[in-house]
Amino acid sequence: MDHLPVFLNVKGQRALVVGNGTLAARKADLLLRAGCDLTVVAPEPNSDLAHLLQQEKVRHKTGRLGADDLDDCVIAFGASVDDAINQELYDLAKAARIPVNVSDNPTLCDFVMPALVDRSPLLIAIGSGGTTPLLTRMLKARFETSIPASYGRLAEFAGEYRDQVKESLPDMTRRRRFWETMIDGPIAEHLFSGQESEATALMESLLAEAATDGDKPPRGEVYLVGTGPGDPDLLTFRALRLMQQADVVLYDRLIGDGILNLVRRDAERLYVGKMKEDHSVPQEEISEMLIRLAQEGKRVLRLKGGDPFIFGRGGEEISSLADNGIAFQVIPGITAANGCAAYAGIPLTHRDHAQGYIVVTGHEKDGELNLNWESLIQPRQTVVVYMGLTSLGTIIDGFVSNGADSATEAAVIENGTRKGQRVIVGTLDSLREKCAAADIRSPALIIIGSVVTLRDKLTWFADSSLEQDT
Repeated sequence: MDHLPVFLNVKGQRALVVGNGTLAARKADLLLRAGCDLTVVAPEPNSDLAHLLQQEKVRHKTGRLGADDLDDCVIAFGASVDDAINQELYDLAKAARIPVNVSDNPTLCDFVMPALVDRSPLLIAIGSGGTTPLLTRMLKARFETSIPASYGRLAEFAGEYRDQVKESLPDMTRRRRFWETMIDGPIAEHLFSGQESEATALMESLLAEAATDGDKPPRGEVYLVGTGPGDPDLLTFRALRLMQQADVVLYDRLIGDGILNLVRRDAERLYVGKMKEDHSVPQEEISEMLIRLAQEGKRVLRLKGGDPFIFGRGGEEISSLADNGIAFQVIPGITAANGCAAYAGIPLTHRDHAQGYIVVTGHEKDGELNLNWESLIQPRQTVVVYMGLTSLGTIIDGFVSNGADSATEAAVIENGTRKGQRVIVGTLDSLREKCAAADIRSPALIIIGSVVTLRDKLTWFADSSLEQDT
């Protein structure tokens, strides 16, 4: 993040705009809407700016820019067509330690102005750090059409009850849930329909009910959410919604920052590790944590890489929840097999190569890999191995010693669907040496079968692949 997004309170504060044209008029209009006491240095204002200069809160200076024009200012904007004037403003502002923005000149900007969706008091600011203004304008247009103007009234209505709700519901968790019910329920719908009196009556009733239920513990719940193989774009809408309303989140090393950053900002975060041979929190203790947190009335988000029910021990966790009467939801995710294969350009089934695929775990138990080799070594079948990198040599030896051709195509996908994705393509005979040479590390997925040969033609995701002759 190159810039700090803030909303600055400039009401009643002095601000300066320098320029004669439409750009200056836009800056002046924005500052006036924010309640600024405005000075405009414009020797020859155009018609747009001249109209704004007639307002009482605007001081119009027709002479040259001077250092005294910045006295007591909290912010300054340069919008002149004369580069020398813009440079002069920048130098004066820097000397006075006043943040300044010069239109269309990032080198003379202490801050950048976002594209703004105004549903006052609700504001949505969209910025690209000055890199792609067109993209921000496109996003602004989408928000403008998707967010009704009535959301502004909803924000005002909620603000009118803010102090009363805080006094009646001192517990922060209860207060947050009250607001969620109010904002995403019939009260909001009445406001959107212009039925103010009905909305007020419902609000008073809801607040009274919430206040009298103060001794009842809130109902806790656990959300078991599959996050997919790593790319945040692969999250489902339902997963995103629950991630935004959780009170606490339990996650492990497979959950990247791109996904964690989508969780509600003030949710408590608990790291539970889950690395091979280094389970920082044992599975039994994780299940106990889920139960305890839910019994405290919290909405608990348990993030799982891939899908919770595919080698994610999700069944064990919700079984414990069910035994203890804890409400839960299970949100499936795109599996690592499907996601990584797709991003590597390797279809798991293909009419010319494989009629089906089988998924197994390569995780050794008590030093042994107990796989049904006969079921794995079948014609026209793809085999996908999870958690098999450490036991890659054992897996390859098992295939070959049980009758598989050592020339069978195989691939290893490291960090599938992520920016650091790497794909090693080879055969059962060459794969382990190639992975060792490339220092491939977990998380990694193994795919065995002739479908691997299709990668050359079907690859589409720009990764850090290491293509080598088989």
